[in-house]
Amino acid sequence: MLARSQDPPLAGRHAVVTGASRGIGAAIAETLARLGADVTLMSRNEAALRDNADKLAAVHGIRAQGIAADVGDPQHVASAFARASAAFGPAHILVNNAGIAEAAPFTKTDPAMWRRLIEIDLTGPYLCIAQALPAMLAAMSGRIVNVASTAGLTGYPYVSAYCAAKHGLIGLTRSLAQETARKGVTVNAVCPGYTDTDIVGDALANIATKTGRSRDAALSELVAHNPQGRLVKPEEVAEAVGWLCLPSSAAVTGQSIVIAGGELM
Repeated sequence: MLARSQDPPLAGRHAVVTGASRGIGAAIAETLARLGADVTLMSRNEAALRDNADKLAAVHGIRAQGIAADVGDPQHVASAFARASAAFGPAHILVNNAGIAEAAPFTKTDPAMWRRLIEIDLTGPYLCIAQALPAMLAAMSGRIVNVASTAGLTGYPYVSAYCAAKHGLIGLTRSLAQETARKGVTVNAVCPGYTDTDIVGDALANIATKTGRSRDAALSELVAHNPQGRLVKPEEVAEAVGWLCLPSSAAVTGQSIVIAGGELM
C-alpha cells in the first residue's frame, strides 16, 4: 500500500519492534504508530503485547498485532516473522529492542550468564535481521534500528558480558550499514544511557539490597555521570528511533546515536 501525500510519513509501512511489551520497546511502538506505521509487537509476554497492540490500533487508527517470540530461539524468530508477514506484509522497518541486563564481577560471570547475554542481546538482533533483510533488499528500501547502549561504546565495571554484547551489536550495525549503503537500507543504533525502565528499577532495588543504601542513593550513583543528573525517558529514545525511520533520514546510516544527557561526547 502506497502512502498519499496527506498521510503520516510512515503510512503504508510495516514496523516490527521486539521487546515491545513495556519500557523503551512499547514507547518505540507507540511513536511508530503515531507516525502512521502498522506495527507488529514482539516479546515473550503475549498478554501485554495484545493489550498494547489493541491500544495502538484504537488510538492511532493503524493495524497492530502482538506476536509472542523468544528472540534467542531461531525457530521462534522464523515463525514470528512468518506470521507477521502473512498478516501485514514484509517488514519495512525493524527495531531490535529486546534485551536483558545482568551484573556481576567478571570472576563471577559464569558461562551460562555469558551465553544468556550474548544470545538475547546480540544473537537475537542477528536472527531478526536475517528474517527481515532479504525483503528489504529486494524492495531496495528499509530501516533497521538496533537499540544498543552507552555500554556499546565504553566500558562499565561489573557488566562485562553486557558490554561485550552491546559492543558486538554496534559492530554489527556498522558492518551491515556498509553492506547495504547502496541498496536503500539504512542500519543505525541508538545508545541510551540509564533509562527509566523496569530493568533499571530492578537494578536500583538490587543495589539497595546488596549495599544497604536507599533507592535514592543508588539512583544518584547511577546518574552521577549524566551531566543532566537524571534518567533518560523511554519516549526520548523512541523519538530518536522514529526520526531514523523517516524517509527524510535516508542519508543517516552506520551511526550510533547517544541518548544519555551528555554522558558520552
